[in-house]
Amino acid sequence: MNLKTTKLLGTAALASLLIALPALGQDAPVEEAAEVAATLSEGVSADVVFILNSFLMIFGGVLVMWMAAGFAMLEAGLVRTKNVSMQLLKNISLFSIAAIAYYLIGYNLMYPLGNWTIGSDETGGYLGAFGIGILEAVGITADDADDFGYAATSSDFFFQVMFCATAASIVSGTLAERIKIAPFLVFTLVLTALIYPIQASWKWGGGFLDAMGFLDFAGSTVVHSVGGWAALAGAILLGARAGKYNPDGTVNAMPGSSMPLATLGTMILWMGWFGFNGASQLAMGSVGDIADVGRIMANTNAGAAGGAVAALILTAIIYKKVDLTFVLNGALGGLVSITAEPLMPGLGTASLLGAVGGVIVVFSVPLLDKLKIDDVVGAIPVHLLCGIWGTIAVIFTNPDANLGVQLFSIVVVGVFVFVVSFVVWFILKATMGLRPTEDDEALGLDKVEVGVEAYPEFR
Repeated sequence: MNLKTTKLLGTAALASLLIALPALGQDAPVEEAAEVAATLSEGVSADVVFILNSFLMIFGGVLVMWMAAGFAMLEAGLVRTKNVSMQLLKNISLFSIAAIAYYLIGYNLMYPLGNWTIGSDETGGYLGAFGIGILEAVGITADDADDFGYAATSSDFFFQVMFCATAASIVSGTLAERIKIAPFLVFTLVLTALIYPIQASWKWGGGFLDAMGFLDFAGSTVVHSVGGWAALAGAILLGARAGKYNPDGTVNAMPGSSMPLATLGTMILWMGWFGFNGASQLAMGSVGDIADVGRIMANTNAGAAGGAVAALILTAIIYKKVDLTFVLNGALGGLVSITAEPLMPGLGTASLLGAVGGVIVVFSVPLLDKLKIDDVVGAIPVHLLCGIWGTIAVIFTNPDANLGVQLFSIVVVGVFVFVVSFVVWFILKATMGLRPTEDDEALGLDKVEVGVEAYPEFR
């Protein structure tokens, strides 16, 4: 074993020890921690840092892609048997459309050409499809551009496109069981090519919200609230499922097809969130970075657990029985709540922030029913309302957060996404039509639109 290998192994062992003792690390003086980190980082080459940073985004992107399966299973479980195949079709189709639309248009809108500074830690490597063509036209290839950045261009793109697809997945569940496939996919194209990347550029592309000091680490607003606002606009124009609400305002329960699938979907989303939040550190080439990744993942887990437990206790008190669907959405609400700032809290605080998300879900679901807004899977409470809460909650744990800036950013993004989405939905309603006929809706979209029923033996 040569000296370099021995040194690297020793560095890894010491780093593991520090990560395993977070309390000691937090109690140590800042100067001492910085000195230890500097010592451990000696001898790590630029190539190793480049490889580790790139790997984090690749691995994180894989985990976030797995969230697409989570959304599909959650929705398949919460819709009725006659509409399961439709939800599965929507989820695999929207993911594919998002990947292509973001490649062709969205990536460049999110990271504009005017903001590129090759070699900058903030913007190096963010090239869209058209951007790569421009660079190649002047003699710089994509591989050349990689050499200037802190991570591979491909890993940057791969990670970011998964976030774009996640925003689109949120819309699918809210509008389930009463929207035709064609207008939904057209809206997905507009959302992923234009709406999502434009507003994301205001924060993550170095735009005016970022310049104001807006803090949203992994996207409580930039991703989750965006999906929630788009879903809300669609739900208002689309209307409720036939038979959901009675003239006297009472609600008819429409139980989902499979609680095992819904639970599996939730657990998959929970797992995928470790990539969603953890890899948003965007670097693990130093002891400090990898320690932060571990802390983020631990806080993410705590937020989900807090949301689930809060929903469990609250539904037992209110309904005298524990409602599984509330507990599932409580966990997801906790995850969204911790997403805007998963690094700074301690585990206890992260659990409490997630618990507030669980409470929000339990109270907001019946509120939507009173307003006759039919949200089949509870995506608006989970992603929109908990996204707003999570963005505000940053002020409690991050000393750099400003409440006015956080609120302003929530409003700016919300107004933009809701208004533009409403206009797009309205145009689609006037031109293509959003809903199937009453007879088709009653028969089920699996048979009418997909042609492949998920459970044909049950009919």
